[in-house]
Order: sequence, then C-alpha cells, then structure tokens
Amino acid sequence: MQSEKRIFDDLAKVLNGVAGTVAGMGREAEASMRERAREWAGGLDLVSREEFDAVKTLAANARAEADALGKRVTALEAALQAKGGAAPAKAKPSK
Repeated sequence: MQSEKRIFDDLAKVLNGVAGTVAGMGREAEASMRERAREWAGGLDLVSREEFDAVKTLAANARAEADALGKRVTALEAALQAKGGAAPAKAKPSK
C-alpha cells in the first residue's frame, strides 16, 4: 500500500513538472510571436494614432478655411459685379 501511494506521489510530481514546462513553452511561444509581429509591423511604414489624428485635424481645418475663402471670393465677385465691373472669368479647378 505504501509503495502505491509513493508511485502516485511521484506521478503527481512528474505531471506537475510537465504542466509547468508546457506552460513555460506556451509563454515563450507567445513572446516569440509578439516579437515577430512587432518586427513585421515595424517594417510596414505605419503612422501612430497621434500622427494620424494630427493630420486629420489639419485637413479638416484646411477644408474649413478653403470653404470660407471660397465664400469670401464669391462675395467679393458679387460686390464687384454690383459696382458695375465685369464679372471675372471662372477659373478651372486644378486636378
């Protein structure tokens, strides 16, 4: 009876060791995959979220300013035409 109990104790120790080894291998595999993903993403010439948001904000501001300038030009053309001046030729939009 004593030898059976000892066998089970030894088997439990071996299984605990195997479980710890497998868990360690899993952690190492995960860390390795994360590192490979970082290396792969690093070579893609991506921008950070902060840079993207900054450019997006600048573009929105530029669009709003262009709209305001367009309205101002329209008002100035209307004022010029009201004073009897010739209406300027419409500029072709650049592509």
